[in-house]
Amino acid sequence: MGKFAGFSSATFQFLTNLSDNNNKQWFELHKADYQEHVLKPLQSLAAGLGPFMQGIDADLEVTPALNRTISRIYRDTRFSRDKSPYKTSHWITFKRPRIGWKDYPAYFFEISPDSYRYGMGFYSASRVTMDRFRKALDSNPAKFRSATSFFPKQNVFEIEGDRYKRPLKPGIPAELDGWYNRKSIYLACNQRVEDSVIGKALITDLISGFETIAPLYHYLCKVAAAGRMAHLLTVKVRIDERT
Repeated sequence: MGKFAGFSSATFQFLTNLSDNNNKQWFELHKADYQEHVLKPLQSLAAGLGPFMQGIDADLEVTPALNRTISRIYRDTRFSRDKSPYKTSHWITFKRPRIGWKDYPAYFFEISPDSYRYGMGFYSASRVTMDRFRKALDSNPAKFRSATSFFPKQNVFEIEGDRYKRPLKPGIPAELDGWYNRKSIYLACNQRVEDSVIGKALITDLISGFETIAPLYHYLCKVAAAGRMAHLLTVKVRIDERT
């Protein structure tokens, strides 16, 4: 597997054409283009980032393969009104390989026909996890501010995640409100593709950005781990009560 050389115009041409021809007949005729211009550069990017990501967290899955770090192209249409068989956005996810991973933070990179994005946070945290996050923020705001001290000093990432229509708690300081009143939370950098090309310097941008937000990643890991421990203790108590 070669070094990451960027995403060429052929990558975005394929993604655009797939959006316009999302059917099996067209894809089978152009499957080699997908493998050459989408899958291969994603694998090279994941492989190039792997050692750095494990420096952040040795438990992260970094194998540059489908269903490990790289998304499959086939959509699960069983419960969707949209029956298009193929994904037109593709992504790399660095996460801990465990049951309940959605309640742990993960790093991601995603490419679409005319844009790309990258960042870190919860994919789809449960209400229990987000309540635990808010409780941690309430009980020790100084610790959270320390973990997010990088945020006001940068202009790469924005806070994202669906917000509650009504504040969950009145009187939240302005600098904390954007974090507090969300159903799930993550940081993302959103970029338009210029000239239908992303150069090899992308990997440097990702490393720089991922390193910047690592303190928040470790903070969220501790929140998730506390929830996992609480769950295991609850299960143990139930088992003890039955024996």
